[in-house]
Amino acid sequence: MRRSGRRSSLLAALLLTTSLVAGCGDSGSPDSGGSGPEKETLTVAALPLVDDAGLYIAQKHGLFEAEGIKVRIKPVQQSIQALPALAKGDVDVISAANYVTFLQAHDKGTLKLRILAGAASVTSHMMDVVVTPDSPIRTAKDLEGKKVAVNILNNIQSLTLNEILKAGGADPAKVEYVAIPFPRMAATLQKKQVDAAHMVEPFLTDAKNKLGARVVVDGGGAPVTGLPISGYVSTEDFAAKNPKAAAAFQRAIAKAQGLAAADRKEVDAVVPTYARIDAKTASAITLPGYPTSIDPARLQKVADMMKDAGLLKQPLDVQTVLFQPAS
Repeated sequence: MRRSGRRSSLLAALLLTTSLVAGCGDSGSPDSGGSGPEKETLTVAALPLVDDAGLYIAQKHGLFEAEGIKVRIKPVQQSIQALPALAKGDVDVISAANYVTFLQAHDKGTLKLRILAGAASVTSHMMDVVVTPDSPIRTAKDLEGKKVAVNILNNIQSLTLNEILKAGGADPAKVEYVAIPFPRMAATLQKKQVDAAHMVEPFLTDAKNKLGARVVVDGGGAPVTGLPISGYVSTEDFAAKNPKAAAAFQRAIAKAQGLAAADRKEVDAVVPTYARIDAKTASAITLPGYPTSIDPARLQKVADMMKDAGLLKQPLDVQTVLFQPAS
């Protein structure tokens, strides 16, 4: 009972703290003097990744309802699959959207992006380059001339891995990236259709357990540790038409991210419900960071890396794509 009391106290404290940070009396708050959110039910496309834990924690604890909105979760295998639906307004938010793909879409004019909240940041070994047990690959340098599976080409995985490869004395231009959805990576690696796979949790731990996959590169190591990699994204049009709903969603996610960051058990409890792994595996995986707010300086570093890598045509001031709720 003491443990239950401490958990209840922690939840209450986090909810109070985040609501104060978000700002008392915000016009989007259901108990404010103004009207409620413009749109009560938001459709959120979500991937089966640990990055999405905040979304499911918010759903579990009724944090969306507490802000006067409801969320309908639509599972997808790749965030890029939901991009057309987001542009058309068929989904309102994409959860755990990798920043590279969506900053590129904004740069190309495919959609006008608004980032509502952060989902995950890089931690050591939260994603790794793995090979089969019998592979001759041992180091980053050995990846030259090899095929490496990534979820989406020219995204956050290849961007961060290229930085790590350069730091390890390897030439990224000599690595051939192959697009393979995360759920298929282990089988593709096992069949020798690629030489290595850049995997994220929970698929990473699952591949280690089932295939004996061996880590050759720490995908969360220096110099990319701490970089933001994914977030909750929407469009300029949605944010302009639904500022109170967007702000309510932002507040709920911030509270959920606080719970995820403060208590690993919160993450362990929800991941098996959507990521198709058992509780034992969920408790063993390496988690990303769960930021409760977006650090513009760190996100700017990602944008600058993209420009240097030729992934953006024009320099981008990330402040222009961040959703800023009215006080």
